[in-house]
Amino acid sequence: MRVRLRPIHAALLTGMLSCSTLWASTQEGFVAGDARPAGDGPAIRVPGGWMVAYDETIPGTDVTFRMIPVPGGTFRMGSPEGEADRSTDEGPQLEVQVEPLWIGRCEVTWAEYKQYMAAFELFKAMRAAAIRPITPDNEADAVTAPSALYDPTTTFVNGEDDTLPAVTMTQFAARQYTKWLSGLTGRFYRLPAESEWEYACRAGTATAWSVGDDVEDLDDAAWFTDNSDEAPHPVGEKAANAWGLHDMHGNVAEWCVDELVAGGYGRQAALPQPVSVADGITWPEKLYPRVLRGGAYYDESAQCRSAARRGSRDAGGTREDPDWKDVDPNLPKSPWWYTEEPALGVGMRLVRPLAEPDVAVRRRWWDADIESVRADTADRVQQGRGALGIVDPKLPADLKAEGIIE
Repeated sequence: MRVRLRPIHAALLTGMLSCSTLWASTQEGFVAGDARPAGDGPAIRVPGGWMVAYDETIPGTDVTFRMIPVPGGTFRMGSPEGEADRSTDEGPQLEVQVEPLWIGRCEVTWAEYKQYMAAFELFKAMRAAAIRPITPDNEADAVTAPSALYDPTTTFVNGEDDTLPAVTMTQFAARQYTKWLSGLTGRFYRLPAESEWEYACRAGTATAWSVGDDVEDLDDAAWFTDNSDEAPHPVGEKAANAWGLHDMHGNVAEWCVDELVAGGYGRQAALPQPVSVADGITWPEKLYPRVLRGGAYYDESAQCRSAARRGSRDAGGTREDPDWKDVDPNLPKSPWWYTEEPALGVGMRLVRPLAEPDVAVRRRWWDADIESVRADTADRVQQGRGALGIVDPKLPADLKAEGIIE
């Protein structure tokens, strides 16, 4: 398969910030001008300049992560009927048009995610100091911080080294992490749409894995059941795909924003082709199952294929196959954390689109999308087992000024 690359379409900016407005406040990862930036790294031509790789430092910390530019293009999503170990929910195949974006070089690590976890105590301190109070006028902008882990020994059973991928967060927690990070940096981060994830994973290939159809080659690119020793590994140790992305196969499965529904891609395949990413998204209407991609360290190679899909299990489990919050004794159960073994292979990866949408669209990517999650979150916050805070780039300085952090 040859991915068809093209300049960003002018209509992309309709109803969004103009490129000039966007880059005035978020220059990171963009080099203006016609000349290709110097260096060996990837550079993607877009109106007004070039998208390049960049290192983001989480404000107020020394924790950094790298974002890689991915060109816009059209690709064939899903697996062909003849692919070995194919599941019917991987079809029918469809053409998807993907716009330029940046995506995390690696999965989100504990070094990164623990900064968000620390917001729980910071938000409580902010409330005690009566700074940045939550009001009806700003509540929609507030971020929820996750409660303390019910049983840290479960979440950290495979370790909590800074370089390991963060795990056991729910999709809601992953979305709130991106809201928190967006507030601190002033740049719009979110989870990938499922089509964006597969496009980035394939990196121009049409084979079972980005390394080809021979499973013997997967050892170079993935931690899975054949080589993982039943544990996740530090991110970035395996070979990157053609676009410079590590661990797209194996290590931990990665959240996408979509719901996993019956019928595979039947709805999308019936639309005029190619389908836009926006039209291809199945926005969740139920608590579960929601889409995870890439497979995990405990999976066979088939579950790590580029087209393979997994659904989350937030409730409705059985003795043989319990839901992922089965042993959480709290009522309501945590909207931020899972407690069961399958979730030890559940993580996340960041996306940042070239064009930043308006605030209503951003909130749809970030916030709870069903009433039960909103209600459980509100209840936990009221009980003090969660916290709310207003986050923006000035927050670290404001916390220092109040003596809340050094």
